[in-house]
Amino acid sequence: MFVFVCARCDAELTVPLSQVSLPAHARQSYGNGAQLPVLMESGTFAVDPDPWGRPWRMWDELDPGEAEARGIYAPVHALSDSAPDAIVIAPGDIRGTRLIPEKRGGACCGLTGADGPNLACVACGLPVATRIDDCSLWQAVRLSSDAVHRLLVDGVDAAPLSWAELTEKGESTPPFEPIATWGGRLGSSHYWSWSPQWEAAAGRALAHLLAASEGQPVKVPGGLTADVFQRALDALLPAGPPTRRAVLAGPGRPAPDAGVDIPLVPVHPQTGQTWAPASPAASAYPVPLPLGVWLWLDSPQPYLPVPASGGIPRDVLRDDPLPPRPPYLFRADRGTFQHTLVRLPAVRSPWLREILENLTQYTSAGLF
Repeated sequence: MFVFVCARCDAELTVPLSQVSLPAHARQSYGNGAQLPVLMESGTFAVDPDPWGRPWRMWDELDPGEAEARGIYAPVHALSDSAPDAIVIAPGDIRGTRLIPEKRGGACCGLTGADGPNLACVACGLPVATRIDDCSLWQAVRLSSDAVHRLLVDGVDAAPLSWAELTEKGESTPPFEPIATWGGRLGSSHYWSWSPQWEAAAGRALAHLLAASEGQPVKVPGGLTADVFQRALDALLPAGPPTRRAVLAGPGRPAPDAGVDIPLVPVHPQTGQTWAPASPAASAYPVPLPLGVWLWLDSPQPYLPVPASGGIPRDVLRDDPLPPRPPYLFRADRGTFQHTLVRLPAVRSPWLREILENLTQYTSAGLF
């Protein structure tokens, strides 16, 4: 367990926190006017390796080779020039700070962080963090890595949960959920949608699937996995019989066949490591999925149909209405897809670069 303290005066700024991996949806901007919940679980923190927020530098201002040195292999509109390795926590876990009112950041319904750090240390006034809670953004506080220090408060090094323990807990993420909106003329409301976490997870995974395809048609398993990926793969890759096959692979599942090129595997929520079989195939390209999404794809919870006649089946304990399915096809999160793809060396291939250049067209077609 760690606490973070002010780099200038050593005042404590957080409750004790344990480290976990950064969620795939950490940088997601979702919908219009949506009220997204808190990004991080209380009592945890994650490190974002990529710079975030101002100051910004336009792509044509970068020196030759500078972008690749930072792990960016394709043009982007602008790159953040702030300090990397921000510490991301839940807003309720911050302590000893005050808001800097003039740093609202052009917010709509809350704080965006667009004007830089908006929380200062109460003890000495040093700007130390950025609170984000505007509509369509996940609520979080980002502690600036150059303004805080980490102090160990509990020296007991608890081992991360094993894959068996994680799967036994079975904390899967449902693919549909109600999205709350800010109040309009009729007050606050909500609508049923594909889960924002699923859309972000698919954006990251789709970038890896394209890189793993090497420009060849790919087939994913049927059912919900196909609903999430196959339409985009068919549109973005050449037509024809699939030459590469993707399957779900992970703890509790049989080892992938030798002919499987692309295993869809879970990411450990504490360590951030992707699951790997005991004897991985040399040619396999593992595609990461958040554990909660992977668990649902691996063991989807059944939605029993409403009986056409007669009573409720004997083993059904409740007769609540089924969650409404969204009235549109699944769309991967464009921002997460782009953020991931430009950081994969494979994007230097002309056919992948062409996909990046035509993202607006693919978004209009409903893929993102």
